Amino acid sequence: MPAQPDHRDRRRQLGAFLRSRRERLTPDEVGLPRTGRRRTPGLRREELALLAGMSATWYTYLEQGREIRASVQVLNALAAALRLDRHERAHLLQLAGHAPAAETGEHEPLPAGAGAVPLLLQPHPAYIIGGNYDVLGHNQAAGELFPELITEADRPANFVRWVFLEPVAREVLLDWEPEARGLLARLRTLAARHPGDPRYTRLIEELNEGSPEVRDWWPRYEVQARHSGRKRLRHPQRGATEYVYTAFHLAEQPEQTLVIYFDSVELPDRA
Repeated sequence: MPAQPDHRDRRRQLGAFLRSRRERLTPDEVGLPRTGRRRTPGLRREELALLAGMSATWYTYLEQGREIRASVQVLNALAAALRLDRHERAHLLQLAGHAPAAETGEHEPLPAGAGAVPLLLQPHPAYIIGGNYDVLGHNQAAGELFPELITEADRPANFVRWVFLEPVAREVLLDWEPEARGLLARLRTLAARHPGDPRYTRLIEELNEGSPEVRDWWPRYEVQARHSGRKRLRHPQRGATEYVYTAFHLAEQPEQTLVIYFDSVELPDRA
């Protein structure tokens, strides 16, 4: 029986991901001698296969997206040879079919009562996002901090779409490029769990069409997990401000995330 389209696409993504990680390593980093002139960056396929303890032909087939299945043991050996972090390793296993894909759905319902939580957190900016960064609930402070985010009546607001396609986002996010690159890496990680889900495919197509940065960064196959941290934002009244933000996953819908910004520290406005 021929492979389904999403299986072919996943094999293609697996090959592209392996290639991108192979090309970022140098022989010096892995203790191999440099031999002759190199036409492409990074390790050769034969060198990576040697490090991972497998046949160069078999690895080539895997990178080419051929219909072969790699065991978890083989993938762990590749992850070690490629020096993948834990998020990249999880992404590799997901693409190779060793982690359950999340269910596909056109709409992502918010659990009863969860939508009121951001309102209770006012005046701290807070919102709930779905797996594809649709904004499922927010409070007034979040709407003020992220202008033009909550504007579309015919479809859910989307934080990734706002960051890349809304010009004001580059004024609000004082460190726009690293923030945007990290956000795109997190979207790729989540999209891998939803092969063929139209919510993700439509969003990724729209981003590629409208953003030159996405067209440049998406093929690099960067992956990252959602996390808490610090972010420098331009508040409409206070100007440049550093926020501590934290993220909580909803028990009923673990891909839905409540994000809260608090304990702001005013910074010199260098604009």
